[in-house]
Amino acid sequence: MRNDGNLDDPFGSGRPADRSDDTPSTNRLATLRGLVRRTRFWAPTNPRPGRTKLAVATGAACCLGLVGVSQAGFGAPDRAADPAPSAEVAERAAVDPASRAMARPSTAPATPSASPSATASPKATAKPKPKKTVRQIVPVAGLDRTQMNNAKKIVQAGKEMGMPRRALVIAVATAMQESTLLNYASGVLPESQNYPHQAIGWDHDSVGLFQQRPSSGWGTVEQLMDPEYATKAFLSALAEIPGWQSLPLSVAAQAVQISAFPDAYAQHEWRAGEVVAEILG
Repeated sequence: MRNDGNLDDPFGSGRPADRSDDTPSTNRLATLRGLVRRTRFWAPTNPRPGRTKLAVATGAACCLGLVGVSQAGFGAPDRAADPAPSAEVAERAAVDPASRAMARPSTAPATPSASPSATASPKATAKPKPKKTVRQIVPVAGLDRTQMNNAKKIVQAGKEMGMPRRALVIAVATAMQESTLLNYASGVLPESQNYPHQAIGWDHDSVGLFQQRPSSGWGTVEQLMDPEYATKAFLSALAEIPGWQSLPLSVAAQAVQISAFPDAYAQHEWRAGEVVAEILG
């Protein structure tokens, strides 16, 4: 019985015909040539003239066909022939080279051909903002710098209270009469000399710009030696006098101070007005 598993293998190798043969092509060629030689001298035991010639011819033809297939490199992995590229493909390859041969595009930003600042007109330099200057208050009405500074403290304290200009003039005129706009300590109250002062007086326990007495309930010695506190104490008492705005300066000041010389305040009115005008600007 025939072995059907070897029908596709004419040499009886026992392997399917479609399996790749690892034998080199030169070895297969030698094997086929040997088969041709063996077939050439093979003959059956009882040869018949016609059959013998037919068998020899058939075997030789089969062997030659296999030799041709082997020469063509059929099934040989090392001689796979690639079809020659067409003329169109070759021309395209020459014009459009492969992407691997092309230089990669640079990712760096392009350098401008010319600096913008070289051609652009220079920007106009912004003008610096003028510095806010503080107006210097100069002494007026025959006052010196110390007296003018004390007058300024009186005006600033009155503005903080929201008092009108008339009240500021009355306060400055009163301080001109009482202390010549100097912050007095008292020789009777040694404690008063522990605070900043510019002169020492001996009129009982009167202290400060308005010569207010601690014994009369105006405040403590320390408080009355403070020009701001002393001014606000005077203006608070002035604001309690009915119709003070329409009263003559001397009358309004005397209503607060209860001085032995009530008419003395009026002489300072014009000078006080000039000082307030300079401070308020």
